[in-house]
Amino acid sequence: MPKKKLSYNEAITEIEEILERMESDELDVDELSEKVKRVSELVTYCRNKLKTTEEEVEKVLKEMEE
Repeated sequence: MPKKKLSYNEAITEIEEILERMESDELDVDELSEKVKRVSELVTYCRNKLKTTEEEVEKVLKEMEE
């Protein structure tokens, strides 16, 4: 089954859930390493999504000025 495309809000929610587990010491060392990598991937995804959205908004605003 194909994976559903992740939304920005879903990524943020997953980051928050992982951070909560980390803060409550629920993760063992092996799982911690895996989750840190996942958070890194999610943060990169969110940054890229924000950058793309900003560029799209700027493009639309520029077109409206013409």
